[in-house]
Amino acid sequence: MPLEIKLNDIVELKKPHPCGSNLWKVLRAGADFRIQCERCQHKVMIPRVKLEKRIRKINGEKT
Repeated sequence: MPLEIKLNDIVELKKPHPCGSNLWKVLRAGADFRIQCERCQHKVMIPRVKLEKRIRKINGEKT
């Protein structure tokens, strides 16, 4: 069963981005996800299956 990941959720991934941050904001959800690094603002498209394997924690919407 797929994880419930919504737009604007902040997800913590297992491995850090080269900039040092492991927090990403969800910009697009579906079969593919578009996520944005919270530190350097780099955007990446990633398939749902790969993203779900890499998620450590879902923090919900950032206010």
